Amino acid sequence: MLRSWDLNLHITKSSGVVVYLQIAQQIIDEIQRGRLAPSAAMPGTRELATKMNVNRKTIVLAYDELIAQGWLTTESRRGTFVSAKLPRFSPDRLSNIDLAPPVTEAPAPALAAYASATETENIAQLIDFNDGIPDTRLIPFETISKAFRHALIEPIRTNKLGYGDPRGALSLRHALSEMLNMERGLNVDIDNICIARGSQMGIFLAARVLANSNQYVVVENLSYPPAREAFRSCGAKILTVGLDQNGINVNELEALCKKYPISAIYVTPHHQFPTTVMMTAERRLKLLMLAEQYQFVIVEDDYDHEFHFHHHPVFPLASSNHAGRVIYVGSLSKVLAPGLRVGYIVASKEIINQCASEVMLIDRQGNSITELAVAELMDSGEIKRHIRRTLKVYSERRNVLIQLLQDELCQFVNFDSPNGGLAIWLRLNEGIDVNKLVQKALLEKVRILPAPMFSEPPVNIHAIRLGFGSLNTDELTTGIQRLKRALNA
Repeated sequence: MLRSWDLNLHITKSSGVVVYLQIAQQIIDEIQRGRLAPSAAMPGTRELATKMNVNRKTIVLAYDELIAQGWLTTESRRGTFVSAKLPRFSPDRLSNIDLAPPVTEAPAPALAAYASATETENIAQLIDFNDGIPDTRLIPFETISKAFRHALIEPIRTNKLGYGDPRGALSLRHALSEMLNMERGLNVDIDNICIARGSQMGIFLAARVLANSNQYVVVENLSYPPAREAFRSCGAKILTVGLDQNGINVNELEALCKKYPISAIYVTPHHQFPTTVMMTAERRLKLLMLAEQYQFVIVEDDYDHEFHFHHHPVFPLASSNHAGRVIYVGSLSKVLAPGLRVGYIVASKEIINQCASEVMLIDRQGNSITELAVAELMDSGEIKRHIRRTLKVYSERRNVLIQLLQDELCQFVNFDSPNGGLAIWLRLNEGIDVNKLVQKALLEKVRILPAPMFSEPPVNIHAIRLGFGSLNTDELTTGIQRLKRALNA
C-alpha cells in the first residue's frame, strides 16, 4: 500500500517501558498530532516490524492494545486503520449546543450520607455491597508484616527515622516511577511524584493547587462525592456535565467551556465512578483537545487501574500528557487495603513542588514506615504477584454476582457486565423507589448505595452501585437473596 509519508517510530532501550507499549504510545501521539487521521491505513505488521527491526509479535501486541482501546480498527482482508470514530481536531469548530448546567455552590447532602454510611457496619451479620473496596482477607499478611518490620528496624538502626521529604520516601517514588513508565505508558521520574495518604488526599492536593473562588471546576453529574467536595472546599464553583455508555459528554463540556472560564475537570475514565463505564478513545482524544484549546487541567483519578477482566488496562490520559494538562492521581490502597493509606499524585515538577508545600502544612510528611514497607513490596514483586492472585478471585466473584443477578433479580433490574473494577451499576425498573429500597434492604441486613448519593445535584436516579470485591461467594449469594426479599417487600 502506497503512502505519502512513512510512520517513523523509535524505540528507546533505556526508557524502561516495554517495546510494544512504546510503539502503541507513539501511534497514539501521531493520531493526536493529526499525522494519522481517522480512517487512515496503518502499515501491515510485517512491514512495520521489518522497518523497526523488531519481532512481528511485538507489533501485533501493540496493534491489539490499540484496537482494544478503540484507537485502531481492523477490516477483514483490508488491514488495520485508525478508527473512523475519532474526531478531527479543528480549533475553530465549536459546538452550537446551548447548555448551561446549574452551578452548585452549597455542599451536597450526598457527601454526608456517603461519609456516614459506615454507621451501618455495626449491624450484626450485615452484608455490605460497598462502593467497590477490596477484600482485606486476601492480603498476604505475613509478607506484609515482614516488610513493615524491615521498614521500622533499619531506619531506627541508622538513625533515619526523622523528618523526611514531604514528597514521600525516595524508594517508593522510584518504585512508582518504574511501574508507571513500564505498565501505564507514562514518562515520569521521581520529581513528578508526590506521595499522599490515599487517592482522596491526592485529589485534595490537586484541588488546593488548582481551585480558588474565581474558578469553575467540572465534574460528571454522577461522580465521586468526596472529590466534588474537595474542590468545593477550596472555593471552586462546581459545574456538571452528563455522561453515557461512552463516558463523559464532550459536546456538553465544550458548550460549558464557551460559557465559563473552566480551570479543571475531574474524571475517572478507566472505570467511571460510579457507573463503571469506560471512556472511549474518541472521547479521550476530544477531552485532551478541549483541555489544550480552553487551557484547563484534567484531574484523572485512576482509582482501580489494576482490576480489569477482559482487556489490557487502557492507557491513562496522563500517558498522552500534552503540555502538562493532566494531573494523575492513583492509589495502592485498593490493591492492598483502604486502611493502608498510600496514594500518589503525578504532575509537572512545578505542581509537585506546590503539592509538597501543602503537605508541609498538613502533616509535614507522610507515613515513612508505610511508604518504606510498600516500596519493599513493590521492588520484591510481591504487590504484582498479589494483584495477579486477587484478580482471579475478583473475576470469579464478578461472574458469580452476574449469574445471581440474572437468576434472582432479572424481573427487577438490568445492567451491563463491567469489564473491570470491583462494582456493578444496577439499573432498577421504573416504579422502584431507590431510597425506599435502601431502607427495606437495611431491614433485611443488606446495605446498598443508591444513585442519588453520587449525583450532582442530587436527583432521584433509579440505580444502585453494588461492590462485590470484599464479599466471598457465600456472602454474595446471601446478599442477593436478601436484596430480592427487599425488592419483593
